[in-house]
Amino acid sequence: MTSAPRPTTPASDNAPSATYRDAGVDIAAGDALVEVIKPAAKATDRPGTMGGLGGFGALFDLKAAGFSDPILVSCTDGVGTKLMIAIESGLHETVGIDLVAMCVNDLVVQGATPLFFLDYFATGKLAVEDAAKVVRGIAKGCAESGCALVGGETAEMPGMYGPGHYDLAGFSVGAAERTALLPGDIRPGDTLIALPSAGVHSNGFSLVRNIVKRSGLGWDAPCPFADGQTLGEALMTPTTLYVRPVLDLHHAGLLVGAAHITGGGLPGNLPRVLPKGVRAVLDGTAWPVPPVFPWLASIGNVTTEEMLRVFNCGVGMVLVVRDSDAAMAKLAERGQQAFIIGTITQGESPDSPATLTFDELPELRD
Repeated sequence: MTSAPRPTTPASDNAPSATYRDAGVDIAAGDALVEVIKPAAKATDRPGTMGGLGGFGALFDLKAAGFSDPILVSCTDGVGTKLMIAIESGLHETVGIDLVAMCVNDLVVQGATPLFFLDYFATGKLAVEDAAKVVRGIAKGCAESGCALVGGETAEMPGMYGPGHYDLAGFSVGAAERTALLPGDIRPGDTLIALPSAGVHSNGFSLVRNIVKRSGLGWDAPCPFADGQTLGEALMTPTTLYVRPVLDLHHAGLLVGAAHITGGGLPGNLPRVLPKGVRAVLDGTAWPVPPVFPWLASIGNVTTEEMLRVFNCGVGMVLVVRDSDAAMAKLAERGQQAFIIGTITQGESPDSPATLTFDELPELRD
């Protein structure tokens, strides 16, 4: 017969008092972070926001934002192992921009205007200065996207993360009028326009870190492919925010569809927005390839097919348009660099899945 468990012996009255701080969680540090980031969050206010940081939830008024028959669009994402470079190099200023971009760029390809953003920052022990740099980056990305930073969560969890380590997640909500959702009626004859990437953006960094380890270079070494920068600084170049140029085209009635080129590259992302029965035919020589990609391919001996499957390879956003002259002129008006890279053609059959082919592959090796 099993005996009953013995009751836990209570602490004596003379024993030290246990506190949350002694257990590794500093509530005061979390409060200090909120105070530090309040001005940055306040600067992201836009029509529709209600209240401020510190409440149990954030309110948003769609009518005040100018919508009459809105459909809400939401997404969530992270930055992946690019965070390891930020942590190891001490470069925390731009990962917040990456976090915002990975979410809002996904919203606009569905025709939605980003409205508000929330973040989740988790760490073992909160370093207020580093966390503030991250959140200021988030606020900067929100401000550049016309998106309000309405709240978030800072979680201090000792034992879950190593010293100095942290993780990020973002959540964004946008809205589109019911009649303005994307993609639209994409069909053969439409033109494909590329908006260039600033570099690797926020995908494929497990492979990037593997290749850098193979190179023997440290994050503070002079960058082999970018003069005047360290390797860490070059690789931490943030993901481009495409909200304003994409919405400009969409609101002008010039956009039929768009694809954010993230993990999976062009072959894995462009077909996602195409209907059955069509093929995207690309000229891989039609856009400039940032030098980081030939360097990665050369040092890692990575095949062109693998590069295209893992990285954006210089194309961060693909736009599907019917009137390419008007679309290119509109993009030029706002100083947005763009390249015509292909067309939509008929597929094998009306019911065949959308496919992507290259007339010529991009040059991804030195």
